[in-house]
Amino acid sequence: MIKLTKFLPFLALSIFTLNISCETKKEKIASSTTEETSTIKEESFKLWTWITAEKTRTDESFDEEFKKYGDNGLDAILINTYGDPELLARLVPIAKKHNLEVHAWMFTMNRPGDKIAEQHPEWYAVSRDGKSCFDEPPYVGYYKWLCPTRKESREHVLSLIEGLAKVEGVASFHLDYIRFSDIFLPIGLLPKYDLKQETELARYDFCYCVVCTSEFEKEHHKNPKDFSNPAIDMEWKNFRLNKVKAIVDEAYKITHENGKQLTAAVFPYPEMADHMVRQRWDKWQVDAVLPMIYNVFYNEEIDWIGYATKQGVEDLKGKDTELHTGIYVPEMTPEQLKEAIYQAKSNGAKGVSFFDGPAITDDQWRVISASQNP
Repeated sequence: MIKLTKFLPFLALSIFTLNISCETKKEKIASSTTEETSTIKEESFKLWTWITAEKTRTDESFDEEFKKYGDNGLDAILINTYGDPELLARLVPIAKKHNLEVHAWMFTMNRPGDKIAEQHPEWYAVSRDGKSCFDEPPYVGYYKWLCPTRKESREHVLSLIEGLAKVEGVASFHLDYIRFSDIFLPIGLLPKYDLKQETELARYDFCYCVVCTSEFEKEHHKNPKDFSNPAIDMEWKNFRLNKVKAIVDEAYKITHENGKQLTAAVFPYPEMADHMVRQRWDKWQVDAVLPMIYNVFYNEEIDWIGYATKQGVEDLKGKDTELHTGIYVPEMTPEQLKEAIYQAKSNGAKGVSFFDGPAITDDQWRVISASQNP
C-alpha cells in the first residue's frame, strides 16, 4: 500500500507511501447485485492506476483527470477516498463517462487520520519493545497500525470495507496496507532512516498487545514476550500471518455479498511479503493482487519486475487469483517504462497498474498509449 499523493507511496513500500487491448476496450465491470458478482477475469491485458481523491475538488477537475486516463487507454482506476463512500459514489458516474472501472482503494490496517479509531488507543498494534502505534508510530508519523486480532479493531475495519462495498457501480474493494508494519524496509529506503536491519528489531516487530499475546499463549502454551528470539518461532509467525488472512477472508465474504470483487495491493511476491511484512498473499481468498514491484526501492534493475512477476504468478498457480503488476513510474524514463510493461506482460501478468496517475508524465503517457497497439 509508498505514496506520493498525501502519504508517500504506500510505505508498503510504504514510505513514499492495468487493458492493453490490442483492438478494443473490454466491457467494464460494475454489477451491484449479490446474485451476479462482477468479474475482472478477462483475457486482454489491463491498465490501471492508483489515485487519491480529495472531496474539496470539483466534479469538473475530476472529469478532466479521468478523461486523460480514458483517452490514454487506462481501463481502471483505484480511488482512495479515505474510506468515504459518499465521495466514492460521486466519482463513479464521472469515471464511467470515460469508460473507467472504479475500484475502492482503502488503507486497511494502517489507519492514519481515522477519527473513530483515535478514540480507542487500545486498538493500536504494539511493538515488541512496548511502543504503541497510537502515540509512537514506527518510521513515519502516519504509520497508525491497528491490531488485526482485537475484535473491536477488526470489526471497525470490516465495517469500513462494507460501507465502500455497498457503493453502486464499484467493481472491487481494494485492500492496501493489509499486513503488519514493516519488519524490514526495502533496502533502497534504509539510508533515509539511517537504519541497518539485519535481524528482526524489537522496535519494528508487531503485534505484542495483550490480546495477541494472551490469545497466542492460550493456543500454544507459550508467551511471545518470553522468547529470546521470536523470529525463529514458526507458530508465532503463522499466528500473525493468519490474523491478516482472517481479515482478508472476511473482506472477501463482504465484497462478494455486495456484488463486488476483492483486490489487494501487496508486496512483490509471497516469500518477500512474508519476510518483510507478515503478508502471505498466495494463501488468501482474493480475486486479484496488484503486487507493488517497485524496483527502485530495492535497488533493482527493470528486469527484476519480470522476475518478481513470474515468481508471483508461479506461486498463484492453481488458484483463481489474477496478478496485475504494480509499477512505480517516478524516476522512470519512457524507455524504462516500456520495458517494465514488457517485463510484466511477458512473465504472466494480466495487466499493469501505475503508481500513481498524477505522476505520469506526457512522455510516459505516449508509451502507455502506444503499448495498446504493439
